[in-house]
Amino acid sequence: MKAWLADWKLILAMGAAAIAALAMVAYAFLRPPVNPEEEERKRRLHVNQIGRIAEGQIVELVEHPPESQAPRKGLFRAGAPPLRDMRPRHLVSYSYLISGVTYQTAQDITGLESQIRLERLVAGQPASIKYDASNPSDSILVADDWSGLR
Repeated sequence: MKAWLADWKLILAMGAAAIAALAMVAYAFLRPPVNPEEEERKRRLHVNQIGRIAEGQIVELVEHPPESQAPRKGLFRAGAPPLRDMRPRHLVSYSYLISGVTYQTAQDITGLESQIRLERLVAGQPASIKYDASNPSDSILVADDWSGLR
């Protein structure tokens, strides 16, 4: 017993480390699930605020039928919440050139239809793209209050 009392600092440090480890595990399993639509909205707003504009063009417009969203199960909790509605998903593929590198990506514009006219969107159409200068592959074609479509 005297040996344990002599190393009280070591015991205190081990106890604090154990409590910190338990707190991190509890946070990992008990935190609220991430809403993918909200995360995408935050990404769009960030790129819209800090982005530079480059010229690009529309490659393709694809309309996906609505998917039945059964809750996905994680280890201890359900996954992301299902989509709020069963609208068809509109995916616009576009390309742009930055410093000699051609980027081709796509953006789900479902919910942003008020910013664009889908019937006027065609492949080969020129567009302005906003991109993050520190990560040029992170880009947007349409945001909540901006559209690069002409």
